[in-house]
Order: sequence, then structure tokens, then C-alpha cells
Amino acid sequence: MAIEDRWREVRSRIARACARAGRDPDTVKVVAVTKYIDPAAAGAWAAAGLRDFGENRWTAARSKIEALGPGVTWHFIGHLQTNKVKYIVRFFHWLHSLDRPALAEELARRLGDGEEARSAPLYTLIQVNVAEEPSKGGISVAEAGDFLDYVHALRRSPLWKVVGWMTMAPRAESAEEVRWVFRTLRELRDRWRDHPVWAADRPLELSMGMSDDYEVAVEEGATIVRLGRVLLDGGEARVRDGPQTEREERV
Repeated sequence: MAIEDRWREVRSRIARACARAGRDPDTVKVVAVTKYIDPAAAGAWAAAGLRDFGENRWTAARSKIEALGPGVTWHFIGHLQTNKVKYIVRFFHWLHSLDRPALAEELARRLGDGEEARSAPLYTLIQVNVAEEPSKGGISVAEAGDFLDYVHALRRSPLWKVVGWMTMAPRAESAEEVRWVFRTLRELRDRWRDHPVWAADRPLELSMGMSDDYEVAVEEGATIVRLGRVLLDGGEARVRDGPQTEREERV
């Protein structure tokens, strides 16, 4: 099946999930996760109409960012080491995985002190480990208020825009088994909706849902879904950049 057909099917499934929830499909953004494909295949995805691409390793992302040039929005979706923040600040538009104080401190330093020049905002999501899985990063639900206060106290640059939340659901036999994870994140968003840390010029985002469960996530309020496997075809060139780790997303 061609990427155009797979992309059409994903949009159709999202539209049906939105209809079940009484939502507008235009409120759901698809981040196409390109970690498994090479720059040529990523270019084919862009030609098919995909415009938001996600990567979880800077080393794998660099060649694709250089090959595709402007016109693509890049999302960093994986665990971010503090010594790699300079690359994300320089080359990415979104960060989905602000998950600990040390990372917030490094972002504040790089952006607030002007060490890394950029003219566009870095949209940042706070990662929550709703299911409290040891193998995943993220703050706990109980820590949310204190972490928001901490990030708000650090944030100085107007280009650092904190715009919502992200989570990953555990592995499950069916998507219904993890519906509670997405519902919990939506309830967390609603509870802390009025916190001053949020960028005032846009609605709050919920980045949740991957290939196995994105339709349920949309029903529970996802505004961003991160999809890889449902967009892949066996004939596409794959990137070989080392084994998958527990920190990587199951997209």
C-alpha cells in the first residue's frame, strides 16, 4: 500500500474517532514518526502531505532534517539527555518530553541566556508517567503542580512556550485497557488549565496515542498522536541506527 493510501486511512480513522467523541478532526495533529526510515522515504512521506515529523534520536534525525529542508515541522519525542539539548533547541520546533527538573534547567539556560540563537518558539510538552512504569520517563500525576511551579519560575525566554502534556500508555492486549491513561491526562490538563506557566496564545495540547491505541486517545481528547508503524510499508528503506531501547516510543 502506498504512503498516500496509508495516510488517507489514518485520517479516516481519526475522523471516525472524532465523530464518536463529537470533535472536529482538524483539532488532531498527526506526528509521523520517521525513526525507522531513511531520508528518501521521509521525503516521500512529505510529498504525500505529511508535515509534522517526530524523532527520538538526534543522530538519526540530523540527515533527515538536512535533506527535507524547510516546510517540515520537527518534533523531538524521545528521552532527552541534557547534553543534547543544544541540538534540539537549534533544530527542532517541538519537544514532547520535558520530564525532570535538570532538563528544565538546561532548557532555561540555553533559551533564557540566548546561548542558542533561534527566532521561532520551542513548543514544549511536559511528560507524565501516568501508569508509573519504571522503564519510562516523566513526572508522576501527583508531582504535576510542583513541577509546573518549578518550570514557571525558570522560564525567562518568550521563545520557550510550554503548551501542554504528553504521555505513553503501557503495552496492552487492547486499546480499551489503557483508555484510563488518556482520560487521566485529560483530567490533569483540566485540573491545571489556569496555571500561569502555559503559553497564553494557544489551547493546551495533549500528545497521547500511538499506532496501537490512537483512536481511543482521540476519543479521550488527544490533540497530537504520534504514529509510525501504521504509516510504514515493508518495501520502504529502513534506518539502522542501533537497537531499540526501553526509553524509545512504541509507535
